[in-house]
Amino acid sequence: MNGNEILRIVDAIHRDKAIDADVVFEGIEQAILSAARKHFSEEEQLEVRIDRETGEPSLICDGRALEADLLGDLLGRISAQTAKQVMIQKIREAERDALYDEYLDLRSQLISGQVTRVDRGTVIVKLDKIEAILPRSEQIRKENFRTGDRLRAIVLDVRKAGSRVRVILSRTHPDFVRRLFEVEIPEVNDRVIEVRSIAREAGNRSKVAVSCSDSTIDCVGACVGVRGARIRGIVEELAGERIDIVRWNDSLSVLVPNALQPADVEDVILCPMLGKVIVLVRDDQLSLAIGKFGQNVRLASKLVGWDINVMTQVELDAKLDKSIEAFCVIPEVTPELAESLVSQGFFSFDDLSVIEPDQLMEISGLSEEDCSRIVDYADEESARLEAEEKFQAEQRKLAGNQAEAAPAAPPVVSPAESNDAG
Repeated sequence: MNGNEILRIVDAIHRDKAIDADVVFEGIEQAILSAARKHFSEEEQLEVRIDRETGEPSLICDGRALEADLLGDLLGRISAQTAKQVMIQKIREAERDALYDEYLDLRSQLISGQVTRVDRGTVIVKLDKIEAILPRSEQIRKENFRTGDRLRAIVLDVRKAGSRVRVILSRTHPDFVRRLFEVEIPEVNDRVIEVRSIAREAGNRSKVAVSCSDSTIDCVGACVGVRGARIRGIVEELAGERIDIVRWNDSLSVLVPNALQPADVEDVILCPMLGKVIVLVRDDQLSLAIGKFGQNVRLASKLVGWDINVMTQVELDAKLDKSIEAFCVIPEVTPELAESLVSQGFFSFDDLSVIEPDQLMEISGLSEEDCSRIVDYADEESARLEAEEKFQAEQRKLAGNQAEAAPAAPPVVSPAESNDAG
């Protein structure tokens, strides 16, 4: 193996496999070194170098370069199989690393491929250079794919698995909706309209908050399209998933009512210390604001990033009175302080247990020691109430199980009925 042969090998692999030439040179050096070790003792220090310009190899043993004739003789006698195996391993590792880097850059991006097979719900998808997997957990509910189908998904994760690269796809991640908006709505792709937040329960419903840098453009109308043409394509891709487009606003007092649409909101009360929002609605709007199984308010909370509590004015007044009465039991808490705490959104001992003593000092004007006692009392009371609720739940469950297991009682027959039968 002379310099010209090495250069030809490096050039061929570099062109055919798109692997960096230095990586190939290092692989050949490692192959020569691995094979040469068989002909030297373990005590001798070996080093192989290949000139990147001429391709000429050199072997250094204990700091002394071997003569060219001796090196050539050695290269002629070393195990070709050993050198080949090392080179193949290096090339495979380089190919794996190149694929890994390529698909790592595509993470959270939209990609399309063809279904090659379905194995116990897991869909195997052929991409340009690799096979990816779409797990059942990342498929939209009730979706069914067959061999030959084309599908779109985002790259959720990329992992190295031995000599292979494992690409995981997803159709349930919120970014899948984001990428579809970029494909179907030119203004989103051009960044004229910005998708600010997405909350999604895949297969059921999504809320997408959008804003626009151009005040002359209706961002919601542009996303919907003429007669719903634009949003219809996205809904079809999502297997009929309902999409609510919400107008973004930096003010929570405006954004929260937008997020709770189609319900009408009467008032919004912010509780910054707890990161929650109290939303007041009329009785006839309560179920609409909460949504089926709480879905509407749950998605709205995810969209704005704050906990949202929906209630009527009557429910709020009752909760305020109950909370003030409960807090007044704490020795250091006066009725005025209890009202102040409730006005900040602290409705339960669990809420009060998470407040920092220095924050409570600002509200109450009490000493740090008194504030610490209040927080400790709330923490203990919260734990006690939680234990009671758990115990009661277990008792109800036990009573239900006993009722199901009990045999049916025989019918009671009155004496008169008995005589008639006789």
